Amino acid sequence: MSNYDKTITDRGRTVRTAAMVVGAVFLVVGILGFIPGITSNYSEMSFAGHGSGAKLIGVFQVSILHNIVHLLFGVVGLAMARRTPSAVSYLIGGGVIYLVLWIYGLVVSQGSQANFVPLNTADDWLHLVLGLGMIGLGLAGRSAARLTVDDRQTV
Repeated sequence: MSNYDKTITDRGRTVRTAAMVVGAVFLVVGILGFIPGITSNYSEMSFAGHGSGAKLIGVFQVSILHNIVHLLFGVVGLAMARRTPSAVSYLIGGGVIYLVLWIYGLVVSQGSQANFVPLNTADDWLHLVLGLGMIGLGLAGRSAARLTVDDRQTV
């Protein structure tokens, strides 16, 4: 294997690992959201909506729907981490989704019926960090995806 081939493989592995770690974290967060004690005010958790009183680690407002979304996002991340191009798509696409959620959280009042996820201020700022981080990881791995696809086409 040449140094060029090793570089392509290493870059692809790095972005796949990043997507796998992000997916695994979402999966763990989704599970933790259903554990009393880790989720405070567990008995006040609603299926959806701003009225849910449950908070993951006492900070991030959660609901059953919110936890299910985390679980699904985690499963999708683990599945898409298997191939470099799909890992890049997961990271960039997921990052965009989280930036949209950040903006949504800033625009929609916490007490509004439109706040169906539910979101609080801590969620909003976490979504900004997640969105920027995921997009950054995805863009860093994009060249590896492009090289991997180009390399396959020349074989």
